[in-house]
Amino acid sequence: MFLNEHLSKILFGEAGINVPQGVLLTPDSVEVPASIPAPWYLKAQVLTGGRGKAGGILRAETPEAFKECADRIFGMTIKGHPVPFIRVEPATDIRKECYLSFVLSRERKDLLLTTSRAGGMEVENASGQEKPLIQRVSIDAGLRDHHLRAAFFEMGVDKAYWPGFRDLANKLYAAVRDNGLLLAEINPLVLTGEGEWVALDGKVELDDNVVEMRPDTLERFYTPEHYSREETLAREAGLSYVELKGWVGILVNGAGLAMATMDLLNFNGLTAANFMDLGGAANRERMQRALDLLFQNTNVRSVFINLFGGIVSCAEVARALLAVLDGNRSPKPLVVRMAGFESEEGRRLLKEAAHPDIFIATEMHEALEHLRTIKPQDAPTYDYPLIEEAAPKPPVGRIESGRSIGLGLGAGSNVLVQGITGKVAQRHVQLMQEFGTRIVAGVTPFKGGTEVLGVPVYDSVHEACRHHRIDASIIFVPAPFAPDAVLEAAAEEVPWVVCITEGIAQSAMLSALKNIPPSRTRVIGPNTPGVIVPRQTKIGIMPGYVFEPGHVAVFSRSGTLTYEACSRLSAAGIGQSVSVGIGGDSFIGTNFIDLCEIVRDDDNTHAVLVLGEVGGSAEEELARYVRETGFEKPIISFIAARTAPPGKRLGHAGAILDEKTGGVVGKLQAMRDAGFTICPDLARLPELVKKAMG
Repeated sequence: MFLNEHLSKILFGEAGINVPQGVLLTPDSVEVPASIPAPWYLKAQVLTGGRGKAGGILRAETPEAFKECADRIFGMTIKGHPVPFIRVEPATDIRKECYLSFVLSRERKDLLLTTSRAGGMEVENASGQEKPLIQRVSIDAGLRDHHLRAAFFEMGVDKAYWPGFRDLANKLYAAVRDNGLLLAEINPLVLTGEGEWVALDGKVELDDNVVEMRPDTLERFYTPEHYSREETLAREAGLSYVELKGWVGILVNGAGLAMATMDLLNFNGLTAANFMDLGGAANRERMQRALDLLFQNTNVRSVFINLFGGIVSCAEVARALLAVLDGNRSPKPLVVRMAGFESEEGRRLLKEAAHPDIFIATEMHEALEHLRTIKPQDAPTYDYPLIEEAAPKPPVGRIESGRSIGLGLGAGSNVLVQGITGKVAQRHVQLMQEFGTRIVAGVTPFKGGTEVLGVPVYDSVHEACRHHRIDASIIFVPAPFAPDAVLEAAAEEVPWVVCITEGIAQSAMLSALKNIPPSRTRVIGPNTPGVIVPRQTKIGIMPGYVFEPGHVAVFSRSGTLTYEACSRLSAAGIGQSVSVGIGGDSFIGTNFIDLCEIVRDDDNTHAVLVLGEVGGSAEEELARYVRETGFEKPIISFIAARTAPPGKRLGHAGAILDEKTGGVVGKLQAMRDAGFTICPDLARLPELVKKAMG
C-alpha cells in the first residue's frame, strides 16, 4: 500500500522526523489555513510521481492566488490520477537539497540505504558526481555507524550537521523496521538555514501483509479516495481486485488464472474491465460480494466467470451462483466456463436451472465466441498486439546421464506436517494421504503426544526427526510464525521444506531465507501450492487428479495456472515428471534456476515448462542461466499478465509490473534470446510442448 505525501509525513512525524507544518484540503474545504503564513505551497496528493513536472505543486503569494492555485490543482489529472487532496505548507528556507531512502530490494534481496547530495530529482537516473551511494543494510544486523558515516559524507555538508543527520537516519530506519515498510523515501531531504534536517517530501510503501497482521495500527493509512469504489469494496470483502478499462468483468479463482484470463480477453478484442481473484472460498456470501461489484460497475457490460476446480468445487460455485440469483434475472449476461474438480456436476446444475442469462461453456474458445456475439457496438476497444512467436526449434537428441532422481522425492518419501492440528492443515493432510503421500509425523508446539488422522504429533521438529526419517516438511503455520517454522526445519537439516503459508511479511521471510545456510535445507515457497510427483507423492494443496506421470517438469509461480496447464497437458497425453510451485511472493527459496539445475541431468525429464508472470526478474535470470550454461533441454514458457497496466499489483505480492525493469517486453525478449518456445495461449500449450519435445 502506497501512502500519499501527507500520510507519509504523518508516519515520519510519529517517528520523530522533522516535517514541515501541513494542512490537508479537500475540494469542499478550500480555505487559506490561518496557521500557515504566506507564501503558501499547494501540493497535489496523488499516488504517482512526476506531479511537479505536471504542475501539481504551485506557490501562492495572496489569498486570491491561493484559491486559483487550488482550483487549478483540483481540476488536474496526473498520469491518470485525479487529485482528491492538496497539502498546504509554508515556504522553507532551503540551503541544500539531498536524498535519503530505505528500500527492501527484490532484485538485490537486501535492505538498501540510498543517499545522494542531489535531491529533488530522479536519483535512480543520476550519474557522475550526482550518482547516489547505495549501501546494503543487513536485514538482521541492522543499521550500523559505518552506514551512517558513509551516507553523511556523501551529502557533502559540514561536520556540524552530523548529529542531526545521524538522528534523522536512525529514526527513519526505526520506522522501516518497526512498521515493516517496503519503502521510505525522503526526496528532497533539506538542510535549512537554521541548520535543521527536514523531510520536505516523503513517499512510503507499506507491506500489505503487515497491514493485514496489524490492522489496529496500520489500516488507518488506507485512503479510499485514491482508489475506485469497486477497489475499496473488494478490499473490504477480502477480494483481490484491480480496475481496468474494458467491458468484460472477470471473476476467476486464483491470481495466475485470472491474469491469463485477462490477457486472453484483451488479445481477442474482448477487453477486460477488471482483474478479480475469487480466492479459495466460493460460498454464497463471497460470490454475492464479487457479483455485486461487477453488476454495479457501469463499465462492465457482461461477466465472464472462469473457474478451474482444484480444491474449489465447481459444483459448489454453481450452487452459490444460483443462490445469489435466486431465480431472478441477472442484471448483466453471465458467461460461465468450468473445468476441473466437479465441473461436470457444476455445468449440470446450471443447465438444469436453465437460467436465461447464463451461457455455459466447457472450453475457453466457446466462452470467447459467445462473448463476441454479445459484444456491445459501443464497447471500448483497445489494441493489444500479440507477437507471432517463432516455432519451436527441432529437438536435439537427448544425452542420457544415467540419473533419474530429480528432486529425490517419490513414493517412499517421508513427510512431516508443521502446524498439523490446524483446520486447513487437517483437510489437506487427508487429501495427501488419499493421494498416497507418506505422512509420518506432525508438529504443533504443546500438542505433542496427540494424534491427527493417524499421524503422531510432536512438540518440535527436533522430536519428530528423532523418531522418524524426514525427507520433506510441509508448513501450514500462520503467517506471523511461518518464517520461524521454516528455520526450525532447516535447523534439523530437513532436505525439503514446502511453505504453503501466504501473507508472510516480506522482511521476515527474507530474514529467514538468509539465515538458512549453512543448512542443506531447500525451501519451496512461501505462498506455494507445493510439489507433486504424479502417482507417487503430493506435498502440497494441488488437485492430484490433474497430473499424470510423464517427462515434462513444470515449474510455476502460480497455483491455478499450474492446474490449468497440467490439465491440458495430461488430456493431450503429455505427462509430468514433477511439478513445483516456486511461490508467488517477492522473496522465495528455490527458484527456476535451482530447479532447472536439479533436473538438468534427470533422464526422466525431457523438457521444462515454465509458467511465469509479470513482476521481478526470475524469468530473465533463468534465460541468462540457459544461455551461459548451455542448458540442453527444451524450455517452453508462458507468461501471464502480459497486458497488465504498469504499477498494478495483481493478486500475490510478486505480481507487480514495474516500469523501471524491462517489463513484459524485456522479459519475453530475454526468453526468446535464450531459445525458449514462448506460448501465447494456453490452448496451444500441448501442441507447442509436443513440437519442442519432438
